[in-house]
Amino acid sequence: MTRRFFIQRLFEGFKTAVSVHMLWFSMARDQKVAADVNWRRANKMRLREIVKRKLHHGSDRYLNPFGGQKHGNLWRVMRWKLFGENRFRQFYPNEPVVPVKMDWRFLKEYKGLGITFLKHATLIIKDGDDYIYIDPVFSNIFRFIKDFTPLHFDIKELPSPKHLLITHGHYDHLDKKSLSHFNKKTHIISPLGYDSIFKGLGMTNRDQLDWFDTLTQGNREITLLPCHHWTMRNPIVGPNRSLWGSYLIKSVSGPVIYISGDTAYFDRFSEIGNEFKIDLAIFNLGAYEPRWFMADSHINPAETVRAFQELKAKHLMIVHWGTFRLGDEPVHFPSMEIKQEMQKAGLQDRYVEINHGQTLFFDSFNVA
Repeated sequence: MTRRFFIQRLFEGFKTAVSVHMLWFSMARDQKVAADVNWRRANKMRLREIVKRKLHHGSDRYLNPFGGQKHGNLWRVMRWKLFGENRFRQFYPNEPVVPVKMDWRFLKEYKGLGITFLKHATLIIKDGDDYIYIDPVFSNIFRFIKDFTPLHFDIKELPSPKHLLITHGHYDHLDKKSLSHFNKKTHIISPLGYDSIFKGLGMTNRDQLDWFDTLTQGNREITLLPCHHWTMRNPIVGPNRSLWGSYLIKSVSGPVIYISGDTAYFDRFSEIGNEFKIDLAIFNLGAYEPRWFMADSHINPAETVRAFQELKAKHLMIVHWGTFRLGDEPVHFPSMEIKQEMQKAGLQDRYVEINHGQTLFFDSFNVA
């Protein structure tokens, strides 16, 4: 490795450490012990019992009760970027830039249930006359990481949301600049924590949910569900000062949508599938390579198919791909690889492909 190449890889490693939010000081020893003890206890319990006993609540932060999560630190990131073999690098020149252009007329005129995939993990769900936003990110939040799906429309054209859902606090899901585009009276639904962020934005119309908490408004129900992840905003105070989760949306229009948020694979999807009848499962699929580094944070294509089957959902859709290269795999690979995995499983007719800037209506793929 030449000196110039070494320095280039070193700088790339530091940039990645910042962008994937894994540059942080080690969790205190007592918190590590608590997480390990809770994981061993949770192994013998069902999801509802884990939540009832609050095994995901620590003394000063939240805990992941679903596995021995190995958060990355600077040295692991450097090991990855300096010495890890990247079998995908040859494909980077072919990564497509896809400007997102929108014509909102069809969505606004439609009265059923529609799904718009904007970019990264940002979704707009139209349920009747209401718009529900998931993890809105409109701009390039990483100045040193390329945005492959730049928005080519005026943000002011966005429909006004009835609810704005946040899955967790990582910067590619909770972006203050993007949130500032919304009216301060917009209704926020988030996991526990995040008080300082929303108060700082002047957005106080907010419901905080713990796992299995349900917010009911009319015929719509929104439930926060457990998932296998973590969160962090400030490396000095460390991870998991706020909670993270998936969402289950029972729509006014009828169908039930599962929003995975960021999650690793864990062995509790079948419990969720046994408790809830899910019409459409939308998984965050991206930043999953290399597995030795990403497996504790992000699900990969084969695991996504397995989780989809365990959820017993009717149809599968994926987001969290195509915008930022946060793992080794090229930005367009998740969309390619999930189709291959669904084909292997004989489930290709249950995969619903959606691209950036595209809107699909439920009746178009026969979910309802």
